[in-house]
Amino acid sequence: MLGTAATTVVLVAGCGGSNGAATEAPATSTAAPTSSVTAAAHNAADTAFVQGMIPHHTQAVRMSEMAAQQAGNDQVKQLATRIQQAQGPEIQQLRGFLAAWGEPETASAGAGGMDHSGMGHGAGAMPMPEGMGGMMTDQQMQQLGQATGTSFDRMFLQMMVEHHNGAIQMAKTELADGQNPDAKALAQKIIEAQQAEITEMQNLLSTV
Repeated sequence: MLGTAATTVVLVAGCGGSNGAATEAPATSTAAPTSSVTAAAHNAADTAFVQGMIPHHTQAVRMSEMAAQQAGNDQVKQLATRIQQAQGPEIQQLRGFLAAWGEPETASAGAGGMDHSGMGHGAGAMPMPEGMGGMMTDQQMQQLGQATGTSFDRMFLQMMVEHHNGAIQMAKTELADGQNPDAKALAQKIIEAQQAEITEMQNLLSTV
């Protein structure tokens, strides 16, 4: 019995020694598969997509918050609430990707071969990656903020259709060029959800 116990101790010690690195990775993957997938390999397209989608979603949430106070049509208000409820959690998910990847939330000038300076978009101070469409300028956001009732409803719907189209194009680029499975899954979700909302908004535009 003592010989067997000693052998067991030696075997256990051996697992934690030179082969420790080989045994730790599967254990981590088994214990937390979601975290492992999120932290999986990613490329520059993944990073650009996530860094760009955060301010893009943030602006959509701001616009939706305006609708809660300024919209005249109940259906527009309900749509804005759904947009806010969907994109708020997605912003946190996007930030989680960057934290897991060890990437900054704001891309520096020249990162990934792109110059992010001087883009002039109205989502705050955060620079926009090249090719990001649908962002409202500061002037457009000010105009939306000053509108009320039916004028607001039409302006909001027109701007949000453009905004959604930009997000869809960004998501399609991620599907084509990205590598990380979680980021690509979110991109597909964005395409499906926002395309449905575009159809809804276009129908609303014919009634407001």
